[in-house]
Amino acid sequence: ANKKISNDLKKTVDFLKIISEENRVRILCILKDGPKCVCEIWPALDLPQNLTSHHLGVLKEADLVKSNKQGLKVFYELNDKNLNKQLDNLKLFLKPKCYGN
Repeated sequence: ANKKISNDLKKTVDFLKIISEENRVRILCILKDGPKCVCEIWPALDLPQNLTSHHLGVLKEADLVKSNKQGLKVFYELNDKNLNKQLDNLKLFLKPKCYGN
């Protein structure tokens, strides 16, 4: 059981590292309204397209967003299932009787 707790804790810490970057949280907020093309995301962030794409890549690698290519455009959307799982894990570790203590 302790190995699973340790693995879950590592995943939660990794999640927090990823979302500790302001622009990544802003991207997640933008995607709450539904799928968006990079061409719609980077102007809203006031960042260069390549930097926006980098942040999207980090979020995608962490399985927090999904992508779908339509023609020449790539659309990104929240991966609600994994995002909710990460938030649930975070809640578990922040409960008063945090397991591991």
